[in-house]
Amino acid sequence: MVETGTGSVKSYSSLIGIMSGTSHDGADFALVKISADKNSLNNFKVTLLHHLHRKYRKSLKEKIRKSFAGTTDLICKLNFELGEFYAGNVLRLLNASGHKAENVDAIASHGQTVYHVPPSQGKSGSTLQIGEASVIAERTGITVVSDFRTCDMAAGGHGAPLVPLADYLLFAKKGMAKAVVNIGGIANVTVLNGKREGTIAFDIGPGNSLIDEAMLRISQGKKSFDRNGAFARRGKPDRKLIARLLSHPYLRKRHPKSTGREVFGEEMVSELFQKYRNLSAENMIATLTHFTAEIIYRAIVPFGPDEVIVSGGGTENKFLMDLIREKYSPGGIPVRSTLHYRIPPQAKEAMSFAILGYLTLNRLPGNLPSATGAKHGVVLGKITLP
Repeated sequence: MVETGTGSVKSYSSLIGIMSGTSHDGADFALVKISADKNSLNNFKVTLLHHLHRKYRKSLKEKIRKSFAGTTDLICKLNFELGEFYAGNVLRLLNASGHKAENVDAIASHGQTVYHVPPSQGKSGSTLQIGEASVIAERTGITVVSDFRTCDMAAGGHGAPLVPLADYLLFAKKGMAKAVVNIGGIANVTVLNGKREGTIAFDIGPGNSLIDEAMLRISQGKKSFDRNGAFARRGKPDRKLIARLLSHPYLRKRHPKSTGREVFGEEMVSELFQKYRNLSAENMIATLTHFTAEIIYRAIVPFGPDEVIVSGGGTENKFLMDLIREKYSPGGIPVRSTLHYRIPPQAKEAMSFAILGYLTLNRLPGNLPSATGAKHGVVLGKITLP
């Protein structure tokens, strides 16, 4: 149960969650129905009505990549262009599902992260997600909840990870320890023990980011990911390089902690290719894939989970998933996709932000201070009316 504060929970709502993550390959749109007891979050239930995944066209994807070190001119224009992209695909989702805009309570849009600076050594952090909410509201005629992370950071938190409360509501089971992992550009984990107060969550480190950046470099921009992990499967990992990567300072930090492509992205991959020129392309991808599997395993195993639940684009990398399963097989711990719970792996994060939007509409805190490091729970996001 979540404390309701001054809010009064609606017994039923329809929302659309939009998530475009650190892989910056596209966006997911999830239309959900949420129900709960009127004055609490008891008997909380989420039903996925329709899911749509839309890839960014090549020109838009390139603008997003450039925005990470871009000019204010580029970011200003991209903010509105992404708003149009999100709005257009919300309308496409509604048309495909047969639902009408007037029957949707709100759109919960995460936006595209351009830059994220975690708090450090007593200094406040900052973050920027773009995809103009006013454009989305105007084009769709639906109320928009956006800019979720800044509220948590204003309260001293990392602004990430924000999905732990949604993970708790979706997957927690009394008396059972579960690790819920999302493998996007950055991999994050929520550790559930059946009690909201005991929920732990943090960014593990790179998920797809290093693999994807390396594939772009190897293919000269033609391939942005390793399909099914086939490239890595052909290679042989460099154990010395893996050992060096495992010594990265971020991996030694205690939680709560968050990170991004600013740390594990293009710059890091460029440095690796310069220092390890004699490593073949297949061996480099194999090394980065083994490294990713290892940090996911090391981050989770100390918590002794009874089950590992995985979502995100990384689930489509069959070789990566095989490596993760191999690490847990001696202990008999199952590693399952969220599909086991009837939630498509690509839809899970968009569904989670729909849940956060629902909490905001009901004036309920959406962050977990134990996960983000915030001083207290806060109602997340800004509301834009059509």
